[in-house]
Amino acid sequence: MSKRDYYEVLGVKKGVDEGELKKAYRKKAMKFHPDRNSDDPSAPEKFKEASEAYEVLSDSSKRNAYDQFGHQGVESSGFGSHSGEGFNDIFSDIFGDVFGGGDPFGRRQRSNRGSDLQYSMTISLEDAVRGVTEKIAVPALESCDVCSGTGAEKGSSPITCSGCNGAGQVRMQQGFFSVAQTCRQCSGSGQVIKDPCKPCKGKGRIERRKTLSVKIPAGVDTGDRIRLAGEGEAGPNGGQTGDLFVQIKVLPHDVFERDGRHLYCEVPISFVDATLGGEIQIPTLDGKVKIKIPEGTQTGKLFRLKGKGVDAIRGGSKGDLLCRAVIETPQNLTKEQKELLQNLQSSFNKSDQQTPLSSEWFDKVKSFFESK
Repeated sequence: MSKRDYYEVLGVKKGVDEGELKKAYRKKAMKFHPDRNSDDPSAPEKFKEASEAYEVLSDSSKRNAYDQFGHQGVESSGFGSHSGEGFNDIFSDIFGDVFGGGDPFGRRQRSNRGSDLQYSMTISLEDAVRGVTEKIAVPALESCDVCSGTGAEKGSSPITCSGCNGAGQVRMQQGFFSVAQTCRQCSGSGQVIKDPCKPCKGKGRIERRKTLSVKIPAGVDTGDRIRLAGEGEAGPNGGQTGDLFVQIKVLPHDVFERDGRHLYCEVPISFVDATLGGEIQIPTLDGKVKIKIPEGTQTGKLFRLKGKGVDAIRGGSKGDLLCRAVIETPQNLTKEQKELLQNLQSSFNKSDQQTPLSSEWFDKVKSFFESK
């Protein structure tokens, strides 16, 4: 009996790409799988035909031979080798749908790595700038000390699973193929525990609260994470321990605001000091420093204190502290004070040089209206 064209079997055209070829085969395999068509005697043959077509067309060298010489060009390669990785992958996908999971090629389940843990730590701006060492208590699954993570009672050990003979998989005949499923008796580990460890109840892990010292480097900011390798949960079946990630959040500060390496603050300056000049104290995270206020200082002027900011945690120079001057308007004046200010204001009206910002602004406003 002559074989049908492989492209026709899968319902695709020559030159079809790998993705479309895989999609077409999946559709055919699901349609004609013997376990889904027990009442159709032709299903096993159609399933075998589709599998054979995909096995050839999914292999570039076999497809080239088939395109040039037809069935004769690939008969020598022998159907059923299934050496291509893509072929194994798609079978895993299909049998996962049909049989509810498991590896159809009998690959044994490996020990799993333990889960990573995350701990949120809130620190002050001072601690973020200077660095600090904090102790934290973290609940986690640790390897049981009594059984050393085996899950078996002390003096005993897990035994080979009789259901799968230690393979972790059991084979079932599913129509044309022999399919491997995860062994239910040992859950894929290949071993069973006859005498479970009492403290961990045979799980090999026990929950404990451990105390750790976390060194917070100078310069951390909100959103930074510190990784503590091997401080997460112990892996099941003796698997590798996960990591602990400490997530940093820096609290708002009453005086300073932070922008990367730099700190900002607003400094109220009296009307007299701003006008005549003077000297005031500025707060820093290292203590107070004095700065000179030049005569005629306006609101918004920035005073930069070099090196009074934050260390660059990822390299670079230390940031600065920038202080923004805010001129404070006097309140609750006495009658005498008001008269003095009124006299001062009258003297300002005689000279634009003493109020240059006001004069410049009013000139712009006048020019704006005259241009209308």
